[in-house]
Amino acid sequence: MNLDRENMIKSQQAQQATAVMDEGLRAYMLKVYNYMATGILLTGIVSLITFKMAVVSVSSTGIVLTGFGNAIYNSALMWVVMLAPLAIVFYMSFGINKMGFAKAQTLFWVYAGLMGLSLSSILLVYTGASIARVFFITAATFGAMSIYGYTTKRDLTKFGSFLMMGLIGIIIASLVNIFMKSSMMYFVISVLGVLIFVGLTAYDTQKIKNMYVASDSGELMGKKAVMGALTLYLDFINLMIMLLRLFGQRR
Repeated sequence: MNLDRENMIKSQQAQQATAVMDEGLRAYMLKVYNYMATGILLTGIVSLITFKMAVVSVSSTGIVLTGFGNAIYNSALMWVVMLAPLAIVFYMSFGINKMGFAKAQTLFWVYAGLMGLSLSSILLVYTGASIARVFFITAATFGAMSIYGYTTKRDLTKFGSFLMMGLIGIIIASLVNIFMKSSMMYFVISVLGVLIFVGLTAYDTQKIKNMYVASDSGELMGKKAVMGALTLYLDFINLMIMLLRLFGQRR
């Protein structure tokens, strides 16, 4: 009788611990998604404002830029705009253990803003309607794969090395195609890019989920949420760029 009671108590305690764990995990993942979504929103706002400031007019005969537009799109400053976000990603990736949560959070917002500045050039290439259409396709695809990565019981870690090799492959192929200018290679890279970032969305979601530890301090939990948001942000943006290459309507 006493043994049954002890087993019942242990079972209840285990259920309570699981419930607390689940609640904490949901709060942690919600924080990750909130950071990511806010970062994407910030990027979109900065992109639109930059485009409005950089362009005088857009017509079938061409695009007329302001002085600001010529500075960020047609001068050496263009490389600073392009490479600054990459520098922040490397700095955060290698220095996250040494920085506090407030600094990591600030760097994430700065990064999202700089990405908006950099990605504003997309508005020069593709029509606004096609960008909006591809954004919603990206959001639906990302959402479906992220839900899969969060809910599946299947271990996706074995796909990680394969996906990373594929990512390195398309980066190298993209650099080579800058000189080759092959439309067929451009198409193949875009298709493979979509497949790779779709896979990375599910893989990274599961990895971020598995990073959760209930006993983590608020500071450490916050830094994990920021880095998780940065990872998913990169998956989303790169997936959207690859889809734009396939389905975007050029001006």
